[in-house]
Amino acid sequence: MIVGLDHIAIAVPDLEKSIKRFMKDFGLTFNGQDDVPAAKTSTAFFPLSETSIELVHPLNGEGPIQGYLDKKGGGLHHLCFRSDDIEADVARLTEKGYQFLSEAPTLGAHNCKVIFIHPKSCDGVLIELNQPQDDAGEH
Repeated sequence: MIVGLDHIAIAVPDLEKSIKRFMKDFGLTFNGQDDVPAAKTSTAFFPLSETSIELVHPLNGEGPIQGYLDKKGGGLHHLCFRSDDIEADVARLTEKGYQFLSEAPTLGAHNCKVIFIHPKSCDGVLIELNQPQDDAGEH
């Protein structure tokens, strides 16, 4: 079952500059950086009450985030909903006709299981589902 909005992801062309902006300009607490080689991304998190803002940047200048930046130059990338049973959610949504970008959840940032719903299934919005692999359920 979907239990909350986990994070809003923003694709950024300059990760360090954006980290400084969110820390200094907006006064948010920086919760660290995490490279996700399988997704070819580097992420930085700023937790807020019950959610986070995630900055995503291409790891080594490649991968889907680089393609997004080349095309759009940055901006809102996806919404992520936290799940307490990602496999059940995938099965339920598949039965309803949702299409996913992969066959099954994979390991993402913060050791979470993640899977993305194709934007065609959600009015053009890329939606990520994630399930933390520890009991904390937080970023």
